[in-house]
Amino acid sequence: MVDELDISEVSELSGLPASTLRYYEERGLIKSIGRKGLKRVYHAKDVMTRLSLISLGREAQFTLDEINVMLNKEKGPSIERLHLQAKASELQNTIDNLMTLKNALLHIANCPEEDHLLCPKFQKIMSIGLRNNRKLNK
Repeated sequence: MVDELDISEVSELSGLPASTLRYYEERGLIKSIGRKGLKRVYHAKDVMTRLSLISLGREAQFTLDEINVMLNKEKGPSIERLHLQAKASELQNTIDNLMTLKNALLHIANCPEEDHLLCPKFQKIMSIGLRNNRKLNK
């Protein structure tokens, strides 16, 4: 890989539009090292590493602010393990909730009762939904 990439090359390699790259730069997530004509220029290895970390962070549901804190430590990018464990726990809760929802939808789709409201399992699903609403609104 070359040492420097202009914004269009970074865009092509990363699959991100130039507008996203400019936004990331405004937020301090990536840094240009100058300009070639009208185009911003980036250190190739640094910008691609940072974009990879940003992408992974976004996939893991980290906010850009959280990612920014991780990327801009004094000694370079650093991820606190406790923060990762907490995020993994959040993701597991989301997965569990989605699996419950998926199973409920599959039951409803294949329910032998003509009227879902008469199905005991569907009644249980509805009561769980109400319980979850109470938890969310506390």
